[in-house]
Amino acid sequence: MGYKFLLSRRWLGLLLLAALFAAACIGLGNWQMDRRNQTVTEIRRVQENYDKTPVPFQSVRSHFETPDPDAKWTTVAVTGRYLVQDQRIVRNRPNNSAAGYEVLVPFRLITGETIVINRGWLPIGNDRPGYPDTVPEPPAGEVSAVVRIKPSEPDLGRDAPEGQLASIDLPYYGEQLGYPLMTGSYGIMASESPQPAETPQPLAMPAVKEGSNLSYALQWITFGILAFVGFGYTARQQARILREDKDIPDDQPDTGDTDQRPPRTAPRKRSRAEEEDALLDSMGL
Repeated sequence: MGYKFLLSRRWLGLLLLAALFAAACIGLGNWQMDRRNQTVTEIRRVQENYDKTPVPFQSVRSHFETPDPDAKWTTVAVTGRYLVQDQRIVRNRPNNSAAGYEVLVPFRLITGETIVINRGWLPIGNDRPGYPDTVPEPPAGEVSAVVRIKPSEPDLGRDAPEGQLASIDLPYYGEQLGYPLMTGSYGIMASESPQPAETPQPLAMPAVKEGSNLSYALQWITFGILAFVGFGYTARQQARILREDKDIPDDQPDTGDTDQRPPRTAPRKRSRAEEEDALLDSMGL
């Protein structure tokens, strides 16, 4: 009989179920690998760009118009003045695991372009719900600053109170202003001169740890392989049970001491004439 039972509808269904489970596991493993690759790419950008010597604005001007992922975290030196009348705060922004706000201020460069600078983070206030207690004023007059490039964020589809933004959606921010704004990327402040007496808290440096995505990916792939291993083991056990039910010997030779002699047949019953002859023979006649 062997493994012919695998062609039955029941076992074909089990095989299909194992294949679907394995495919789902492989898909989840690939998803975790994609997340891991994204994390590794972001770590590479931080390591390559975060602490580099600042470059002039004109050499990276195009990145403020059209974001370039590889330019993220590049340090840039800019000179101009803050347009504090158009300042906004961004809601629900974590920093070092604490909730708060981030402060955005348009910055008019000496060359005439206007970019957005994220000056840092403020904690949740106690005086007025939904607002920080105070927002430190940026320095007046001409300012020299070093910023790090970061692309504009998507529209979250949420409203925000007057003077606030739900996300750093630069095109939406630009619509609220009466002058052109570069909306591809903005700058996160690293330093500014002159230094004011009070500033928002600096944003935390991005993490440079991979996390557990690789181990999760390997676990999902292993689960997918085990689905077929389990199916094969179950099929082997079923074949063994069927062999025993049909009294079919296993493939391995039997090395036991079982008596292999053929069973003895019952003696044939003798006729009356044969019994008389046997009696005469026993009497010597």
